[in-house]
Amino acid sequence: MFGTTKAFSGFSVNDIDAARAFYSETLGLKVSEENGMLTLHIAGDRDILVYPKGDHTPATFTILNFPVDDIDRTVDELVRRGVRFERYDGLEADEKGIFRGGGPLIAWFKDPAGNVLSVLQE
Repeated sequence: MFGTTKAFSGFSVNDIDAARAFYSETLGLKVSEENGMLTLHIAGDRDILVYPKGDHTPATFTILNFPVDDIDRTVDELVRRGVRFERYDGLEADEKGIFRGGGPLIAWFKDPAGNVLSVLQE
């Protein structure tokens, strides 16, 4: 039934202006706005809807993963842009916040609404 449709995902935030600034300026994504909602235009032609929600509760799981070639360089640049990396119990991260304990190298951070994002080295 939906095999040929272009599906997209979405998530909520509590402040569209803060989200627009973060996703466009801090992360450098192409962002458009229509009807009070944002669209993140990411590589691979997969748009993501970001919508305001008054009673927003941040996602407790990773909503977006950004694959990168050099995680150390990317983390350094994001820190320079004001991003703070998260640390989770049971996942020992290095001094930069990068988990190097198995699987892809990964570092988690949050958007202004508290949603969890990551960069990971493929």
